Formats: sequence, structure tokens, C-alpha cells
Amino acid sequence: MKKLVLASGNAGKLREFGQLLAPFDFEVLPQSAFDVPEAAEPHVTFVENAIAKARHAAQLTGLPALADDSGLCVSALGGAPGVFSARYAGEPKSDQRNNARLIADLAGVADRRAHYVAVLVLMRHADDPQPIVTEGEWHGEIVDVPRGAGGFGYDPFFLVPELGKTVAELPHEEKNRRSHRGQALAQLIARLRAGA
Repeated sequence: MKKLVLASGNAGKLREFGQLLAPFDFEVLPQSAFDVPEAAEPHVTFVENAIAKARHAAQLTGLPALADDSGLCVSALGGAPGVFSARYAGEPKSDQRNNARLIADLAGVADRRAHYVAVLVLMRHADDPQPIVTEGEWHGEIVDVPRGAGGFGYDPFFLVPELGKTVAELPHEEKNRRSHRGQALAQLIARLRAGA
């Protein structure tokens, strides 16, 4: 099997990517297994941050690397919180404070349209001139009152109108199938199947 470094310490992502990439002869390992520190994410776009994270992991390990960058974009807020989704209310990271700020920022605003974005970057080596880049979006709207006990982050406030449920109310398998990350991963797998 070919070793692939996941530029993340998230155990859930490691498990998900590991299962889905195993048929392509990849053994997915966390960057922490190589003592790779988190990369700086100085950019204002998801794709630039994902590339920076993948390149950082590939440079420090000498192995192919997979990175993702994702977040929530709210139309009425000009796309915010965007790449700052995890730290919208500042440091330390807090889902509760981020959600409180989001609801406060949308007080009195009628337009509640929002979408989740995920960008995946697979870099074959640190100097890969043509990394595989895929992107998924999941559209919905923000509600004022949280619903559901599943998911994380903004999920209890992110309503999927056609289902009449927030992401936090969806079964795990359905969330993974419909989600922005699930879409980006499906595109990545299609590219790998096509021999990319």
C-alpha cells in the first residue's frame, strides 16, 4: 500500500478518508504520526489554505498528502465566516461562541441563505504542479434556534430546506452522503478511478 499523509489531526476525518481511499491502495496516516505541526492558514480562500496544508505535510514527510479546508459561507454576511468558520468568535475555538456570534450577526436579517464549502487537495509530492483539487457545496439556511444533537460546529443551526431538518438532525450516513465533504470526496474518488 502507498502511504498518504492526512494534513489533519481529526480522528473522524482520518477514519472516513482511510475507509474510502483503501480500495485505491492508500494507507492514510495522520500527520501527527510524523510529528508534523499544523500548517499556517494565512489565506482568505479555502483552496489556498488546503494547498498550503497539503504542501506543508508533503514537504515534511516526503509522502503524498491530502488536505481539506472547509467552512460556512453566509450570503448576507458577504460569505463570512468563510475560512474563519472555526475561529469566528476568536480563540480558543468554540462551537458555542461561534454559533452565538453567527446568530447575533444575523439578528433582524431576512436573508438566511448559507452554504457549507469543502475543498480537498491531493498532492502527490510537495512540488506537484497539478494537484488534484475537488470542491463540494451544501446549500441551506440558518435558523435562530438550534435543533438536533448530531453533527458539530454550525450543524444545529444549518437547515436543509428540502428535508425540513437541520444537519444535526440527520443520521450520520445521510449527512456524509449529502455533505459538502462527501461531495468533494466523491469527486476525488472519481478522479482516482479515472487514473488521475
